[in-house]
Amino acid sequence: MKATIITIGDEILIGQIIDTNSAFIAKSLDKIGVQTHEFLSISDDKKHILDTFSSLQNKVDLVIITGGLGPTKDDITKHTFCEYFEDVLIENQDVFAHVKEIIEGFFKRPLTQINRDQALVPSKCQVLFNKMGTAPGMWMKKENTVYISLPGVPYEMKYIIENEVIPKIVKEYKRPYIIHKTILTYGQGESLIAERIENWENNLPEFIKLAYLPSPGKVRLRLTARGSEKEILENAIEKNVSSLAKIISDIIVGYDEDETIEVVLGRLLSQQQKTIATAESCTGGKIAQVITSVSGASKYFRGSIVSYATDIKVSVLGVLQDTINNHSVVSAEVGKEMAIGVQQLMKTDYAIATTGNAGPNKGDADALVGTVFIALATPDDIIIEEFNFGQPREKVIDRTVNKALEMLQKEILKNL
Repeated sequence: MKATIITIGDEILIGQIIDTNSAFIAKSLDKIGVQTHEFLSISDDKKHILDTFSSLQNKVDLVIITGGLGPTKDDITKHTFCEYFEDVLIENQDVFAHVKEIIEGFFKRPLTQINRDQALVPSKCQVLFNKMGTAPGMWMKKENTVYISLPGVPYEMKYIIENEVIPKIVKEYKRPYIIHKTILTYGQGESLIAERIENWENNLPEFIKLAYLPSPGKVRLRLTARGSEKEILENAIEKNVSSLAKIISDIIVGYDEDETIEVVLGRLLSQQQKTIATAESCTGGKIAQVITSVSGASKYFRGSIVSYATDIKVSVLGVLQDTINNHSVVSAEVGKEMAIGVQQLMKTDYAIATTGNAGPNKGDADALVGTVFIALATPDDIIIEEFNFGQPREKVIDRTVNKALEMLQKEILKNL
């Protein structure tokens, strides 16, 4: 099965909001074997919407639309549906009862005509009940293509996808299986990994595809198998993942989408009952943000000092002014004292410190823009590494965060 996902709204086209709905829908469809053929974003214009519907007719199995449903006058999707399907709007009594309950029961205000109009749907549509809001979803079929219209509000859209759309697709359509396995690697770039696994990649079965998904400091390797026999696909994926692990075990840090390095680190720290703190300058608290993005991080993460100003390094972390005078604020020596300072202050087993020039200006330091020192205090040692991550500023910060977490993971694994 193939699907096209359409977002309707000028606010997306002018960059006022970011389309996150399409990614959620595509991921939900993928899990049940429906392949997303394309994403489209179109304007709030009836002719544009009608032309798009017509261009997709019989070319894909599903067209899923978000946006253009709601209480305001510029929401036109229902009227466009009626024109495309040669239909008329009628009041759905179940939807009306739900709208009335929300407006009068929850919000405690009178029901207006605009509110009541939310219960209007094309007479031929199958209503997709929206428990989280007033605008229902709509399911309509023309020849070989199903058109599904959903509200653009993310939590409303997600509810209808999970509770109405996906169960209905599963019930009504026979679909192939799509099995994914993602291997998370750290510390080597895409081209070097490709060289190392070239023979392995060349020997993959035809029904398994490999994708390289690089980002600063890490590369995800995603294996995708498609076919009609689920057990065969799963066995083939596991067999090839096992053989891959023998080749690049030194850089593999986890598996699947949720196995990010911060998740792996959290599990390792919890298992060993160890704690971590950070003292951040050039990264501005981003390492702490990444670590605490994992649920339950309070078990092992004690806190962070964002010592962006030089005097805070001295007054809070205990960095010696002589060290700064003699070596510059961006130096291995200052990084070391920052790591020791926060380790002692927070009473942790591990501590990460960063000091560097993220750019574009030098600031208080003499070091070149892009220069970063990462210090890692362990229970027994201090490890310091120097890097030059170049430019732009965002790249320097992201690569520093990734490299710091990679250094921490390597040290923790030594104690397993």
